[in-house]
Amino acid sequence: MVIDLNSDLGEGFGAWFSGDDEALLNVVTSANVACGFHAGDPSVLRRVTEQATERGVVIGAQVGYRDLAGFGRRFIDMDPHELVNDVIYQIAALDGFARIAGSKVRYVKPHGALYNAVVTHEEQAAAVVEAVRRYDPGLPLLGLPESELLRQAEDAGLSTVPESFADRAYGPDGKLVSRREPGAVLHEPDEVVKRSVRMATDGTVTAIDETVLTVRPRSLCVHGDTTGAVELARRVREALAEAGVEVRPFA
Repeated sequence: MVIDLNSDLGEGFGAWFSGDDEALLNVVTSANVACGFHAGDPSVLRRVTEQATERGVVIGAQVGYRDLAGFGRRFIDMDPHELVNDVIYQIAALDGFARIAGSKVRYVKPHGALYNAVVTHEEQAAAVVEAVRRYDPGLPLLGLPESELLRQAEDAGLSTVPESFADRAYGPDGKLVSRREPGAVLHEPDEVVKRSVRMATDGTVTAIDETVLTVRPRSLCVHGDTTGAVELARRVREALAEAGVEVRPFA
C-alpha cells in the first residue's frame, strides 16, 4: 500500500503568515503551493519552493480564483477563456521559482472555491484542464474522485490523481461539506488519524449521515492552516507507517 501526503503551503502574503510551512515540509511528501491569486507573494513562493526542494518534497501549483480578500473561497463566475489564462499564469509563476530552486512544478491542484466548483461545473473544469494541457500535458491533476475535473482530464489524456481529505467532512454525495456548515473541518486528532488510515487501507470514509463512501485515494490532504496542523500531520504519517502504508509522492 502506497499513498502520498499533501498539504496547502505558501499561503502567507506580505506581513501576513499562515501555518508553519517549514515544519510541514518535514512531514508531507507533496506541497500544494499557493500561486499568488488567493495567497502567496513572490517572496513566499521563492522561500517555499527552495525549502521544498531542499527536503525533496514535490511541488504542486495550487491554482485558484483571483481573490486575495476572500482567500479564494468565494465562487467567481468567470469567462472560461479568462480562467484558462489565469490558471496558466499561476502555474508559470510558481514554476519559475521552482526552477530557480532546482526543481519544477510536477502537478496541479485547484484551491478553495475553484476546487469545489470544478467538481460539477463543466465549463470551469474544462478551463482548468485546457490550461494544464496547454502549459504541460505531462502534469497530473489532483482532485476529488468522480469529479467533473478528473473526468474531463482523463478524456483529454491527462494523468489524474484522486485525493481524500484527512480533516474535512464529507456529504453523502461524496462532496466536501461546505466550510459554512458546522463540523465541516474535523479537529479531533484521534478521529482524523483513524479515518486517514481507513481511507488509505480500506478505501472508504464515513459521511456526515453515516453513509460509507468509497474513495480509494492516491493522496491524502492535511490542511496546513488549522490549529495543530504540524503535529496532526506527523501523527497521520506515523499511523500510516504503522499500518503498513508507504508514504511517498505520486509525481
